[in-house]
Amino acid sequence: MFEKLKKNLVISLLLTAIIFFLFGVLTDFNSIINSFKKFNWFLLPVLLFFSLGNYFIRFIKWEFYLRLLKIKIARLLSAKIFFSGLAMSASPAKMGEVLKSFLLKETINEPISKTASIIFAERLTDFLSLTFLAIIGGLYFHYNSVLIYFVGSFFIILIVVISNRVIAEYLIMLSAKIPFIKNQISNIKKLYESAYILLQPKAIFSMLGVSIVSWFFECFGFYLILFNFEQSFSILWSTFVYAFSIIAGAVSMLPGGLGITEGSLSLILIKGGIPNETAIATTIIIRMVTLWFAVTLGLIVLFFLRREYNNSLNKTRSNNG
Repeated sequence: MFEKLKKNLVISLLLTAIIFFLFGVLTDFNSIINSFKKFNWFLLPVLLFFSLGNYFIRFIKWEFYLRLLKIKIARLLSAKIFFSGLAMSASPAKMGEVLKSFLLKETINEPISKTASIIFAERLTDFLSLTFLAIIGGLYFHYNSVLIYFVGSFFIILIVVISNRVIAEYLIMLSAKIPFIKNQISNIKKLYESAYILLQPKAIFSMLGVSIVSWFFECFGFYLILFNFEQSFSILWSTFVYAFSIIAGAVSMLPGGLGITEGSLSLILIKGGIPNETAIATTIIIRMVTLWFAVTLGLIVLFFLRREYNNSLNKTRSNNG
């Protein structure tokens, strides 16, 4: 798991470096640098605060799902595991955050087949909340995107299928006939049982509301950056652009949506009349204070959690010895 984390991080950093280099080549390094000079860097702590707001509200969702599955864990340890998962924010659709299930297995011996459904439910409500935010903006600005409606429809159908035991169990039975899945059918059934609990209507709608609030924090941060560059766009338009671009990046299944998210953000901003260099500077800043801030924070928390766990394990072995 940790080798995959290192590999994913290296690939993501390389992709980011290539993207930023292409931005400079296609525009002009000097003009982008001049745009950065116009940015009020005293705004940076505010942007990081809004990103943290997103993470803390998503932590509420994480805690809610743990309680639904009757997983008993100390609040502090739960927080350490949740924030460690941010280290995998640059994985495809953030599904690398299954690292949290691995850490739950290591620390409190909860089976991954049971807790992996939490990561699935988190991503599902994230997608639906972003889709909701994008659709509201899309309707207001008459921006009819097939992508938005396709993603929304896909996940709604997925929820309906999982919530219907007859359909879900029939599909599991069919998948058991596939050789490489047959050996994992027991774990798949456990995964489904957990997912069924997490995706009941009451849980879905309440956590969808929480997700909308959490992601709006980052959308508002994006708006503040545009406002800093004296771009007079509304919060609603900024929310639509950011939500749409995050969805586009996630659907691409590239690590962290790298390339697609940045490209979508920059292209829509430029089409909106923002100068190329300002659009690119805005894109770079928002990705640094969201995606890469999350990865950095996650790596720091994961480092201390692993060290704490290893020290505790060595102490136990020493006492037993």
